[in-house]
Amino acid sequence: MQTLTKTKIRFGHSPDPDDAFMFYAIAHKKIDLSGFEVEHVVEDIESLNKRALTGELEATAISVHAYAYLADRYAIMRSGASIGENYGPILVAKPSVGAWHAAPLRLKGRKVAVPGMMTTAFLALKLFEPNFEPVIVPFDQILEYVQSDKADFGLVIHEGQLTYGDYGLAKALDLGEWWWRETGLPLPLGVDVVRKNLGGAQMKSFAELFKKSIVYSLEHRDEALDYAMPFGRGLSREASDRFVGMYVNDYTRDLGPKGEAGIYELLNRGFESGILPHRVTPEFV
Repeated sequence: MQTLTKTKIRFGHSPDPDDAFMFYAIAHKKIDLSGFEVEHVVEDIESLNKRALTGELEATAISVHAYAYLADRYAIMRSGASIGENYGPILVAKPSVGAWHAAPLRLKGRKVAVPGMMTTAFLALKLFEPNFEPVIVPFDQILEYVQSDKADFGLVIHEGQLTYGDYGLAKALDLGEWWWRETGLPLPLGVDVVRKNLGGAQMKSFAELFKKSIVYSLEHRDEALDYAMPFGRGLSREASDRFVGMYVNDYTRDLGPKGEAGIYELLNRGFESGILPHRVTPEFV
């Protein structure tokens, strides 16, 4: 009997509950993998951004910011995006700093701990205030960094958006809220991309498989959450469920017109502000 060769896909995702939640059905083969052999590569988002610059992985989660530098190699899958509507990454500080909408937030020239220069959080903060001093700190160490006064502010992604209060810190700015007021659009943070040299048919087939995995997890929430919880670095089940609910939503099933518009607007503003080196036209699959 002839053995069919499976297409191997190395798929990178970040070590946080929402990404793991989306991968549950693939990881445990709850769905037909459609002739693909999927190898999981779990690394922080900035590491995945850097690997994508060389096209190393066939599919990977990346920051929308990073897509500006690798649009020639990858197309954005319509499913799998992490998008916040009127919420997003937050800037935290000691409580004495105050909130941006209550008084002018004096960020110019201040030291900000950031999780990476290619993260979307960094791009959004540069759009808010271009003149601050970034200090790159691993995403899971930023809260401690600000707590110990090594930086004036911390730019927080992943579960730190829920746990910053445990470190005696306060929210100074929600970039998703600011973006919503500026544009009336959701803030696209992360997307999943597939390498173009797989060919149109394989790209489409894998994008459909990934969507099936997301839908399966949403329809079997409890068991998918059981799989995702260990990626939450100590989050309670309630907090894990809340975090997953923030970033596995209707936009994750399918970007839709508003999700696409958010990506276009963010990349356009990045270019027009001189942060991105060239204008980018996203390709979706």
